[in-house]
Amino acid sequence: MSSLGRGDDMSSASDLPFLGPRSTMDLQEFSRKPRHNVSVTLGELLKRVGDSTEEHYNNNSLELGNHYSNIASPSSFPFILSFHNLSYSVKVKSKMSLPKFLRRGNKDNELLDDNMKMLLNDISGEAREGEIMAVLGASGSGKSTLIDALADRISRESLKGTVTLNGEVLESKLLKVISAYVMQDDLLFPMLTVEETLMFSAEFRLPRTLSKSKKKARVQELIDQLGLTTAAKTVIGDEGHRGVSGGERRRVSIGIDIIHDPIVLFLDEPTSGLDSTSAYMVVKVLQRIAQSGSIVIMSIHQPSYRILSLLDRLIILSRGNTVFTSSPSSLQQFFSEFGNPIPENENRIEFALDFIRELEGIPNGTKNLVEFNKTWQRKKPSNSSSFFYNGTKPSLKEAISASVSRGKLVSGATNIDPSLSSSNVPKFANPFWVDMVVIAKRSMLNSMRMPELFGMRFGAVVVTGVILATIFWKLDNSPKGVQERVGFFAFAMSTTFYTCAEAIPVFLQERYIFMRETAYNAYRRSSYVVSHAIISIPSILVLSIAFAITTYWSVGLAGGVSGFLYFLLFMVASFWAGSSFVTFLSGVIYNVMMAYTVVVAILAYFVLFSGYFISRDRIPPYWIWFHYMSLVKYPYQGVLQNEFDDPLECFVKGIQIFDGSPLRAVPEQLKIKLLHNMSKTLGMNITSSTCLTTGADILKQTGVNDLNKWSCFWITIALGFFFRILFYFALVIGSKNKRR
Repeated sequence: MSSLGRGDDMSSASDLPFLGPRSTMDLQEFSRKPRHNVSVTLGELLKRVGDSTEEHYNNNSLELGNHYSNIASPSSFPFILSFHNLSYSVKVKSKMSLPKFLRRGNKDNELLDDNMKMLLNDISGEAREGEIMAVLGASGSGKSTLIDALADRISRESLKGTVTLNGEVLESKLLKVISAYVMQDDLLFPMLTVEETLMFSAEFRLPRTLSKSKKKARVQELIDQLGLTTAAKTVIGDEGHRGVSGGERRRVSIGIDIIHDPIVLFLDEPTSGLDSTSAYMVVKVLQRIAQSGSIVIMSIHQPSYRILSLLDRLIILSRGNTVFTSSPSSLQQFFSEFGNPIPENENRIEFALDFIRELEGIPNGTKNLVEFNKTWQRKKPSNSSSFFYNGTKPSLKEAISASVSRGKLVSGATNIDPSLSSSNVPKFANPFWVDMVVIAKRSMLNSMRMPELFGMRFGAVVVTGVILATIFWKLDNSPKGVQERVGFFAFAMSTTFYTCAEAIPVFLQERYIFMRETAYNAYRRSSYVVSHAIISIPSILVLSIAFAITTYWSVGLAGGVSGFLYFLLFMVASFWAGSSFVTFLSGVIYNVMMAYTVVVAILAYFVLFSGYFISRDRIPPYWIWFHYMSLVKYPYQGVLQNEFDDPLECFVKGIQIFDGSPLRAVPEQLKIKLLHNMSKTLGMNITSSTCLTTGADILKQTGVNDLNKWSCFWITIALGFFFRILFYFALVIGSKNKRR
């Protein structure tokens, strides 16, 4: 693949058709007016593609609402996202501090009521269709918090103020359908190609009524729009696998969230970590997305001169306060009237941000600048949104319906009712089973391209089996052999659970991908849990068969073929329960090292209370509950019963009774005399061939006869399902994606 490891190349016209010659960009772009005539949407572009390839597709028009000939003019129904007086504060840990009258410094950043900190303070503004609104400021200024507030990622109880679209308050359910949120980090499966990544996103976000060929056509159109044509067949890559460049990775992250062509797009620092060229290309893509009929709202740390030329509206924050709200072309006038004009040859945005940082370091900070901005906004001509409409202002329902007719909101276009109430907005694009199949297909494809992960686990199981087989080779039925068999079962069952601990990083690596995708209803959490359980079954079967074949015949366990099959069933049940338990913990504990520590510790307790080291009768009453909670108890007890349930099998005969005592070294003739004397004392005849201990006696001695083996098997299976259910609730509780 020629695109491996390469950087972004702006000079490639075929790769980046939307990038014109650099010489066309000048200061005139700063003063351009809002774009009233937006370009066609992706849906319209796809319709044209379909019309030109009618011989390939039976029905090439995307059936996304009304007929194309009835499409209303985009400029007649533009969207305006307005926000007024947004305020948000959080509780902070109380720290020892001086009394209030002794404190000095910037009061704007003081804690409220000694344990509340203001992150947003009376923020207002608006973002329009066809434009990019950028939120700027230093680290900690509140950029990401404002983006989260607009994207409904802050609890309504905690956020004060209003956010409206075309003057109407949006319900959370509807906002998730018409919008998308791109996180700061690139959360992608490393071994999928760019095309596969976008295709899986299309399968999640686009309705099942859309044919696969049309989904592919949409993905190809999106690849062209994102400038990813030459990287389409390249894997995403990670630290251990070379893949696409950083700029391409970021554009893929944007692409998976705009596959359904949302009306509103939120981005949290999309240029973070990129070089200037890659960052410019990313914002240029966002400009094209805005021009297709979307509202684009992004946070950015410090845009370059070229990026600033692509932005239509700026909001500059300082410690949660607004210090500037207007177009980039107004920066010069704003700071001139404030009394600090921007030098002629100075980069405007760099000067503004540097000046604001200087103010933050002095008493009263940016308070004067914040007040001046309020006064300056009042003096400006009325900036009413009404002029943005042609004719009578439509309702939000009418505007969304018209946007759907033009091809926007592909995921909900066939299901959104004109009434657009909360009850009839579809929450997911596809049914449960479709989500489940797509998730399984994606996970298996990614895993197959990283066989080393399963290979290491398989190798660990086989090596463990070989070691046990050689140590416990062909055990006999003597008292010593019985003791060794019990030890083998205890170690084998506990090792099964410990090898499952290697699955901890699997979900932890996918956790944030899962959170990003479920935040805007790409699929159900239940679909993910069921799919995750199903795709674990093939590996469980392979590991169980490998371990059983390696150990069963070599150790010389009893039961023949039927005994082997039952032993195999218990290995499957043990791996299933162990995998489910580890998966549940990975959904609760987010740190890999901490998860390993907790898993190892809990498994050690399970082994301790399993009944091997101390029998059930000897466990103190206040710890007996842990014995019945032990995952190791039930498979250990089940395989012991499978081994010793033959009533005709004898394990201690005659003089073998002395093998476990100091009399073992006594000559055999003396042992026979001792047996004869014991017979007289006990009033029964005990010879060297008399069976003194059967399998039932051994089970009674080890205290594993409270449940039969089939009960143990089904309890082990049920525990696996129990932990999968707990995993689901852990995901529901732990992936709210909302600040409090």
